[in-house]
Amino acid sequence: MHKLPVTVITGFLGAGKTTLIRNLLLNNQGRRIAVLVNEFGEVGIDGELLRSCGVCDEDETADSNILELANGCLCCTVQEEFLPTMQTLLQRREQIDCIVIETSGLALPKPLVQAFRRPEIRTGATVDGVVTLVDAVAVAAGQFATDLDALEEQRQADDSLDHETPIEELFEDQLACADLVLLSKIDCLSPEESDRVRRWLSTQVRSGVPIVPVTNGQLDSDVLLGFNAAVEDNLEQRPSHHDHEEEHDHDDAIAAVHLNLDAEWQPEALAERLQALQQSQTLYRVKGFLAVPGKSMRLVFQGVGPRFDWFYDRPWRSPEERRSQLVVIGEDLNAEVLQSALNSVAVS
Repeated sequence: MHKLPVTVITGFLGAGKTTLIRNLLLNNQGRRIAVLVNEFGEVGIDGELLRSCGVCDEDETADSNILELANGCLCCTVQEEFLPTMQTLLQRREQIDCIVIETSGLALPKPLVQAFRRPEIRTGATVDGVVTLVDAVAVAAGQFATDLDALEEQRQADDSLDHETPIEELFEDQLACADLVLLSKIDCLSPEESDRVRRWLSTQVRSGVPIVPVTNGQLDSDVLLGFNAAVEDNLEQRPSHHDHEEEHDHDDAIAAVHLNLDAEWQPEALAERLQALQQSQTLYRVKGFLAVPGKSMRLVFQGVGPRFDWFYDRPWRSPEERRSQLVVIGEDLNAEVLQSALNSVAVS
């Protein structure tokens, strides 16, 4: 019996992983795709976004094909979370053509891929390929490397250069494991900035790994799937900063704060308030759903650093409570301070 192909989608917080998978589900070309979502935090924002894309309304089984793991990043909870879920999926293999795993933005891909060597799943599934999404605007702004040109000059001068931050190491590990790198939000850069980012990225990936621009997650499924790489069999060719560690440590200061909010907001005012908060707090990622005054549709609100965007995804459903929810990911966050600050610009 053939092994089920698994595509691992990785990338730092806000790179566009969920948007990419939403578009894949909407344009699946008849494939029966199971999606495993690894959230950072307790609220399944990403899983709900995938369920709301419309596929589940057409196919009653599609909803059960979207599973969420929210008790820690997959690279750290393989035994407790990932293996039992994969075994459950493999029991339904006749109903599934492929599996897509969306890792949390703080997950290392290599420990997850190593899990496919475990006897519980190695005969039933294989990692078809690892796809890493990169936020081009964040790279251009130096959020992963302070100065791309200067960093490259330093690397050429000193091969033993220490990595500056754990975030940079995580980013580099995600690139080093990739079979395909997708460059999101590149349409927001000038041609000169775009060329500079792509040149730098080409020095960070393994030889032959393509770097493909993607806008709003729109990519032909034949490009995203079907690498036949059997990644678990050639991990030695994918270097990691954590290869000689039994476990890797996440930055304990990074956490997710869940805000369940009774108020309604205008998204413009909320975005301005969050931008102001960034002067005193480190916010990496904001995502959630808002109730907007006078609107019958639920608003999806998301942000990366100082950049925010939003769209209406579907009507509020009965008897669903018309309630705003936000997950804020950052360093040393105080939930009470955040809630008070956001309530100050609430409409009701």
